[in-house]
Amino acid sequence: MALTFGILALVMTVACAVLGARFIFFGGSVLKEWGLEPSTGALILFRRMGLMYLGLALMFFLGRTAAASEIRSALCLVMGGTSMLLACLGLSEFLARRASAGIFRSVVAEAVLGSAFVWMGWVG
Repeated sequence: MALTFGILALVMTVACAVLGARFIFFGGSVLKEWGLEPSTGALILFRRMGLMYLGLALMFFLGRTAAASEIRSALCLVMGGTSMLLACLGLSEFLARRASAGIFRSVVAEAVLGSAFVWMGWVG
């Protein structure tokens, strides 16, 4: 079955909604999973980032039926690039010993979704 933009958009809707809720309500557990000590500042940033993820979830849900266009391709390439950069950042944080191996779950998810978006951006 071919990957379509609608399917990718629904996957991203669910992923962003789950990440947003997790960052807002369970940010401390994410930090511990990454081998970091939760602090007030980090939890404030996680809650704010969680709202950004919920906004992305809504954007993907509302745009899931968008026809192929230059704007849709640009959105895919930007989201793919951003996801791939997040994966690289997570890997560099691990290699610099600032995060534990628990960050690899995020790295793998970001790399897979980033690759799917880049592919979708190129094939239209």
